[in-house]
Amino acid sequence: MLVVLTTTVSALLMAAVALAAYDLHTFRQSLVDDLSAQADILGLAAAPALDFQDRQSAQDYLELLEAKPRVIAAAIYNSKGALFAAYDSQHAAEDAAFPTLPEADGHTFEGNEIVLFKRVVANDEILGTVYTRARYAVGERLLDYMGIAAIVAVLSLTAALLMSRRLQRGISAPILAITSAARSVVENRDFSTRVPKTTEDEVGVLVDAFNGMLAEIGSRTETLQRANKQLARTDDRLRKLNAELERRVAKRTADLETANKDLEGFSYSVSHDLRAPIRAITGFCALLEADHADQLDDEAKRKLGIVRAEADRMGRLIDDLLAFSRLGRQALQPAHVDMSSLARAMWERIGRDEANPNAELRLGSLPEAVGDHRLLDHVWMNLLANALKFSSNEEKPVIEVGGIADKHEHVYFVRDNGAGFDPKYADRLFGVFQRLHHDDEFTGTGVGLALVHKIVTRHGGRVWGDGKPGEGATFYFSLPRKQNDG
Repeated sequence: MLVVLTTTVSALLMAAVALAAYDLHTFRQSLVDDLSAQADILGLAAAPALDFQDRQSAQDYLELLEAKPRVIAAAIYNSKGALFAAYDSQHAAEDAAFPTLPEADGHTFEGNEIVLFKRVVANDEILGTVYTRARYAVGERLLDYMGIAAIVAVLSLTAALLMSRRLQRGISAPILAITSAARSVVENRDFSTRVPKTTEDEVGVLVDAFNGMLAEIGSRTETLQRANKQLARTDDRLRKLNAELERRVAKRTADLETANKDLEGFSYSVSHDLRAPIRAITGFCALLEADHADQLDDEAKRKLGIVRAEADRMGRLIDDLLAFSRLGRQALQPAHVDMSSLARAMWERIGRDEANPNAELRLGSLPEAVGDHRLLDHVWMNLLANALKFSSNEEKPVIEVGGIADKHEHVYFVRDNGAGFDPKYADRLFGVFQRLHHDDEFTGTGVGLALVHKIVTRHGGRVWGDGKPGEGATFYFSLPRKQNDG
């Protein structure tokens, strides 16, 4: 109803303003035309008086303007511009004055008054000028017009109010029913509510859409409730499974702690109990050579040397085994590592083979990595030592180190020009105590590459090797590229 009334008032205001503007324009034009006609009549009547200098006749003609209350002053000027006759009504202002000289033909609006000058012409000769001043009274006319507009507006609004109250029932009643149903749905969560359809127009379409929406929401709600119940049952099962998993994890953790303690005990036993017999064997071999050297022939001395060499080898195996077992218990401490500096430092630490003083290191550009600096020491030391060892029989050993990077990982390699290996046995290279060469060719325990594999795997990388017998070998390892790794 407010919309209807607002629209009606706006339309009435626009119509009233337009009509008022048109009426004022028409009123001004009609007043100008009326004054111009009166000036023409005065001019025709006063022409003989001007011709014969009959002031009284001209004055009598001007006095006739008393019948025109709107005219408040008038005058007749002769051809020389002198005031010939004048009329001043009782409505004129006290300070009203006649122009000293007449102006050109035309009219002007001065406040609420209109001033008009009209030449008196006879036989193509200008005899004088008629001057008139009339009341415009635009304010009074506007007040009258506003009163009429107000009456019309009241009557129109009353009619519009009565008609809207009668007509709105067909529109408001269904919309109010929809509003009531929506409030009921929100408050009671009852999606079975429906609004009765009473019309086939746009409101009827809205009712159908609302009822369809409630039906769809009700269906979705039922589905969601069933899904929530199923989810609750699933959640209950997951909680039970999680509790069981936590129990198993706790048990496995306890078992792992026990295994770690057993491993620590084993390591202690290896580092102390097993070393004692080995030291005894080595010591008695030394005493035997020192005290009974003259009683031993060459074959006995050779065999005694083998015993000592195997005891030393057993000591190295124990050291490597302890290093391999400790590696799995050390927590990673990742940091940015300058791989070029690390590789060069490891090369300087292991030194050059005395039998190959001409061994050459060709160190290329290596991308910086993120990893445990202490563990990566072992990787470079074992790979460089391995390359130096297996190229020791070459006249000029060349060890080449390089690296490349892509968006996922950094790949590093150590290449030598040494003995190489048969590619079909490459899968055995990184096993503990797995060796592809005899001890009489190259010494070793077979743990170095296993250490490399374990360290790189703990960092999330890969290790592999490539080579051919007599053509050298290349060992690769990769480290994942971190988000903040340039």
